[in-house]
Amino acid sequence: MKRLSDQVIKENNLFVTTMVGDLKEGVKVANRAINKGAEVIISRGGTASLIKQNISAPVVEINVTGYDLLRVLYKYRQHQEQIGVIGYENVIYGVKAISELIGINIDYYKIEEESQVESRVEEAVNNNVKTIIGDTITVRTAKGYNLNYELITSGKEAILNSIYRAQKVYEATVVEREKKEKLETILDSAHEGIIAIDKEGVITAFNPKAENLFNKQAAEVIDNKVDQIIPSTKLLEVLKEKQPKVGEIQNVGQTKIATNRVPIKVGGVVKGAVATFQDVTKVQELEQKIRQELNKKGLTAQYKLEDIIGVSKEIQDKKRLAYRYGQVDSTVLINGESGTGKELFAQGIHNCSQRKVGPFVAINCAALPTNLLESELFGYEEGSFTGAQKGGKKGLFELAHQGTIFLDEIAEMDQSLQARLLRVIQEKEVMKLGGREIIPIDVRIIAATNKNLKEEIEAGRFRKDLYYRLNVLDLTIPPLRKRREDIQAILDFLIVKKSGELNKQIIRVDKEVIKTLVEYDWPGNVRELENIIEKMIVTSKGKVIEKEEVDFILAKLVKKEDDFKTFQCTINATGTLEEMEKEIIKQVVTEVGSKTQAANKLGITRSTIWRKLKE
Repeated sequence: MKRLSDQVIKENNLFVTTMVGDLKEGVKVANRAINKGAEVIISRGGTASLIKQNISAPVVEINVTGYDLLRVLYKYRQHQEQIGVIGYENVIYGVKAISELIGINIDYYKIEEESQVESRVEEAVNNNVKTIIGDTITVRTAKGYNLNYELITSGKEAILNSIYRAQKVYEATVVEREKKEKLETILDSAHEGIIAIDKEGVITAFNPKAENLFNKQAAEVIDNKVDQIIPSTKLLEVLKEKQPKVGEIQNVGQTKIATNRVPIKVGGVVKGAVATFQDVTKVQELEQKIRQELNKKGLTAQYKLEDIIGVSKEIQDKKRLAYRYGQVDSTVLINGESGTGKELFAQGIHNCSQRKVGPFVAINCAALPTNLLESELFGYEEGSFTGAQKGGKKGLFELAHQGTIFLDEIAEMDQSLQARLLRVIQEKEVMKLGGREIIPIDVRIIAATNKNLKEEIEAGRFRKDLYYRLNVLDLTIPPLRKRREDIQAILDFLIVKKSGELNKQIIRVDKEVIKTLVEYDWPGNVRELENIIEKMIVTSKGKVIEKEEVDFILAKLVKKEDDFKTFQCTINATGTLEEMEKEIIKQVVTEVGSKTQAANKLGITRSTIWRKLKE
């Protein structure tokens, strides 16, 4: 058998080791092979049966093929004496088929286990059988009764077939082991305790976190009934009701546990259940970290200077100047009307600086009341005021450490905050509200305004010393009406951008439409242009924005220009400056019909209008 197996292995260039051992000796040989790293055992007959009973590794049996039986039986086709075949059912079945085919009269003695061989040989002797055909055990027993015998051997076909089957078993074993190891790694690395049971309620999985939570080792609980070991899991309820139970809180000892339990279904049939358990305090800590990470998501600059659209000399000069500003750490003051893209330039400066890997924190100084703006900028200690967050809160200057803070609409900042900002710039340190600790910071400041700060200084609304601290490097962004050659480029960009967002396919804009857009003064600048483009794309029925389809939009643009030329405002000249400002805003809002359009007309932001009207 070994010689034939070696021949098959060599002829087919296979990687298989052959070892010799019969019956109980075969079991010992198989165990030695397993200890040396073998993963699948190939054997035959009684030896294969014994190995299966005594080792856990998969055993592939060399079957007796029809060729093997034919080779043995063909020699006895002219035999006169009685022949008996002793073997397992598969052998008996094969012998019957072939003996009938070639016309041999044979007695059959089926066995179900090795211990029955001797009794079957005795039975054959009593039936006057002279020749016994069978496997190794049968032949060995027949010798003791002085009978003729013939060993059924396996041919090359059977050996090769068994090797191929063993290879498939090995491949399946490897895949299964990889799945098991991956699952174990997942279970072991999970932050939750995990317990799984089968449909009988027997524990099949119990990871390290579960060991810690329930103070039990996996070896103690696996393969035991869950209700006998850890009844508090309530997994049997899920098994019975076949419904998940999610988000429940329970006590395990002195610890509050958040638990989820779900049935395991295979093909719609419940085959078990699994539960996850997590210490509630750990959940709370995780939620806090998630909040912090979500807050940090806003601390990035999305745009670079090359993202700013424009072909005019004016805008190209500003981009080149902004790039040079990015190479140093000096404060920058950006001037420009509302909608000109001041924050885009601020982000661009940050992203071409050495601070680009740090945070970019932006805040609109007109968007919050003074007290809220102060707490946002500087942070606060726990208990510093009613409603203060437990544990206090970091201010934006702290969050911007080693990065850039962008202070939009700086002219709207209250003078008390202007004094604190001045100190931050001078001393490079902050103190939280209600705090005593001085916190050093490394932050670059970029401020922006749509107002003339020199006029604000003269009016007593802006500190002169702060102005000179901010205006180390200045950048004035020209309005769209002073760089009309950029309108076509911006239009082309916005058409592509907005078409994608609105799921439309606009490929061209009517020349008359473009002419009107280029000639319009755009008091709201790029922001207003973007709104108009979006409106035209939504209105257009086809792939081309036709003048006839958007005439009503263009007519409003012309009307807006006329409004700017003809609008007159009547105010009481005896009132205070604040009262006159408020009256002007009221009349403009009434005239144009909305605060947004009023903001565009007055060259201020919508939030400034809200604030001025509330004063």
